[in-house]
Amino acid sequence: MSKRNFVILSVVVIASLFIASSIYAGAECPDMIKMDNPAYSEHTMGIVMFSHKRHFEGYKLPCGECHHDDSGQPRTDLKVGDEVDGGCIDCHGNPSRKPKGAKLSKSEMLEYHAEALHMNCKECHRKEKKAGKNAPTFCDECHPKK
Repeated sequence: MSKRNFVILSVVVIASLFIASSIYAGAECPDMIKMDNPAYSEHTMGIVMFSHKRHFEGYKLPCGECHHDDSGQPRTDLKVGDEVDGGCIDCHGNPSRKPKGAKLSKSEMLEYHAEALHMNCKECHRKEKKAGKNAPTFCDECHPKK
């Protein structure tokens, strides 16, 4: 093999390794996510341990099924391992639950981080349950006892 061909082959191999490692690194995400917003320490229910892996790999849900933009449209630009800009708290700025007994519109409810999460999960879980699939629909099926 000529020196020129060896250099070209080396560059191609190194470039391939960089590309492959960046693709693999982008596919990493935590298997379990502890939904531990500081406001949740006051809650009577246990903190949810969300199985990101089960929802993405097991149920084959696209990222946009849970992650949406500021107009409520699914984030189709996301892939596993992408950083989610700012996070939920940017739009759902009140980090607690709605006041007890308060009658709020849906848009007012969505200002509360915990309520937005509950609406997002419950809507999907109810739809799955209605389709005959096994999905948690009671509080203690997601929230462990303290």
